[in-house]
Amino acid sequence: MKAFVFPGQGAQFPGMGKALYEENPQAKELFEQANKILGFRITDIMFEGTAEELKQTNVTQPAVFLHSVILAKTTPDFAPDMVAGHSLGELSALVANGTLAFEDGLRLVHQRALAMQEACEINPSTMAAILGLADEKVEEICASFTEEVVVPANYNCPGQLVISGSNKGIELACEKMKEAGAKRALPLPVGGAFHSPLMEPAREKLQTAIEATTFHTPSCPIYQNVSTTAVNDLTEIKANLIAQLTAPVKWTQSVQNMVADGATEFVECGPGKVLQGLVKKIHPEAEVSGV
Repeated sequence: MKAFVFPGQGAQFPGMGKALYEENPQAKELFEQANKILGFRITDIMFEGTAEELKQTNVTQPAVFLHSVILAKTTPDFAPDMVAGHSLGELSALVANGTLAFEDGLRLVHQRALAMQEACEINPSTMAAILGLADEKVEEICASFTEEVVVPANYNCPGQLVISGSNKGIELACEKMKEAGAKRALPLPVGGAFHSPLMEPAREKLQTAIEATTFHTPSCPIYQNVSTTAVNDLTEIKANLIAQLTAPVKWTQSVQNMVADGATEFVECGPGKVLQGLVKKIHPEAEVSGV
């Protein structure tokens, strides 16, 4: 069975999507439609902008989403048996399997990005990658903080867990992780504590937007970050999507469940190769490729 997986924030690169725009009329039409919906020419930033300009959350999220979704829409014989997306990629996956219309997906991504940006301004916060420490140990250290917010945020693959929280909390947690034997504890260049309770203001805004959006019956199940199991039920899909902003991304567990349900081939649809690498670490026997 073939699983299509969609990357999240951090996969962007200058020039992304340019060849697609120039070589495929359908892609060009979708990119131009996106410029109208967003009210600014995101294609100019994607194709000609600097890495710094692309790094702004309100640009990054729609840019990665557009690159992923337009690739899916212009890939001949695109017929996934299952889909999943890492954080933001979950919205790309929901457009790819027909749950969301292209325009609705893009509007939700735009609202998500703005809401997250605002939440970051309310609560200055950050994230860090912890390498080479057992998930249980990372969880235990996070739980030991009572005065500061420190939580597991991204279960990327065995031995790679990203934590999220207040600036002070993450700084102290990194020291504790190293003392406990982590190979590395790397603060990440992000503007906020994504997938933590500090994203609550964004979650509330996104909930309103999601509840006002029409969802359609999916063509195949999605394995969501929050539940990690196959979901087809629209009520459940919406609830998981709303919970996602303040809950951890359980990528390791999602891939394990996809494999258990028969996935043998994983195709990354979008910029970069991050997910191909993670899938290989989670399940070395899997066949991985990119669109």
